[in-house]
Amino acid sequence: MTVTAWRIVQSRWADTAFSGYGARLEGGRWNFAGISMVYTAESLALSSLEMIVHLPEDALLYSEYVRIPVRFDTELMTVFPRESLPSDWNSIPESESTQKLGTAWAEKNESLILKIPSSVVPEEHNYLINPRHPDYHKLFIGEPAPFRFDPRLIKS
Repeated sequence: MTVTAWRIVQSRWADTAFSGYGARLEGGRWNFAGISMVYTAESLALSSLEMIVHLPEDALLYSEYVRIPVRFDTELMTVFPRESLPSDWNSIPESESTQKLGTAWAEKNESLILKIPSSVVPEEHNYLINPRHPDYHKLFIGEPAPFRFDPRLIKS
């Protein structure tokens, strides 16, 4: 079965959107700094929400964004069911326990994709991509297309 996931980035980062550079530089909910990882979401709407919670409000209005689809086969994926996650998996700020889990997954290099619940909408999922995995070439990364956040999302 094939899955389509989405990534939204500022248009200036479109060429490197699947390198894992940003996560390697800053770290994230599922990785420590120093570990390359690409965060994607199962829908364009969830990808939008994931962006919104990480940006200053006015950044939505003054930046140009693109949406990029990525398709992959479920055989390339490991699933972390919510029931097996630590109790603080969706804490704010992110917990060290989830960073340890994601980092260990990336370092083991056993699968290209890790399916995990979204902390923004726990009933939906994000897909983490390990850009160092030998099956990385099996991803089908689509062309970036313009994406605009609705200005009504910003309340003054």
